[in-house]
Amino acid sequence: MGGNMTRRLVDGGHEVVAWDQNVTAVQTIGRSGATGAASISDLVSKLTPPRAIWVMVPAGDPTEQTVTALAEHLQQGDTIIDGGNTHFKDDVRRASTLARRGIHYLDVGTSGGVWGAERGYCLMIGGPEHAATRLIPIFRTLAPGQGQIPPSRGLDTSKTTAHEGFLYCGPSGAGHFVKMIHNGIEYGLMQSFAEGFDILRNASAETLPEEHRYHLNLAAIAELWRRGSVVSSWLLDLAALALAADPQLGQFVGKVADSGEGRWTVDAAIEEEVSADVLTTALYARFRSRRDHTFAEKLLSALRAQFGGHVEPR
Repeated sequence: MGGNMTRRLVDGGHEVVAWDQNVTAVQTIGRSGATGAASISDLVSKLTPPRAIWVMVPAGDPTEQTVTALAEHLQQGDTIIDGGNTHFKDDVRRASTLARRGIHYLDVGTSGGVWGAERGYCLMIGGPEHAATRLIPIFRTLAPGQGQIPPSRGLDTSKTTAHEGFLYCGPSGAGHFVKMIHNGIEYGLMQSFAEGFDILRNASAETLPEEHRYHLNLAAIAELWRRGSVVSSWLLDLAALALAADPQLGQFVGKVADSGEGRWTVDAAIEEEVSADVLTTALYARFRSRRDHTFAEKLLSALRAQFGGHVEPR
């Protein structure tokens, strides 16, 4: 589990035992009030059954190996939570395998990036409903809560927790499926901002008639749009932060990585025979950025750095 998530759980009054292969990371987390563990077996021994263990590692082999190793030490009634960006089909397979041993598996799509400790994490939950229900106090602690955002008019808050920032979405894989589509949409939104600001930046191009050239302050425009505009959003907030700090985005090359969810979203659209023109184009734009870089790609890199601390691939 990440340090920010651990700190939020500790601050919420939960007993937390943390393990990481990086000893320094465990020591740092321990200073936040959690109990450190030296190994997976030590982690399991320090938790009272029925245990709930949150895995927060990269999707693919790291998650597979971690879940497999944990399962060797767990017992019937314990729960493994995968909070990474796992492919939903892997969740279905793992849940089925673990269920035969009486171990519950929850897939929890987690959005919030490096800001989550302060803002809270948006949680999309899949798996056995009874296992998810038992852990609602954990999800409620990690989620942002309703805060100053009133529920949508007409929403029956007695029948959902969506207005608190966490939601049981359905059986195994449903949580990560919803998070996958969330990230696919994120690609499209980021691409829209990137292309729009690139057009604004090039409004002064010498190829344009002189009377049609505009030298625009992009940082000021981003700040302006944050107030009362229909495109106001957290992504715009982050764009404004990036542009205010470095109007030319000189620290970025514009080589934009993709962490998999955009590809999986397009795969799902193909399987469902659903048109996803914008999301597919946004994914392809990232592929192109690794060969040809524009200001738009620099803004994409800046946004990824702002919300997730992502470093450009080299």
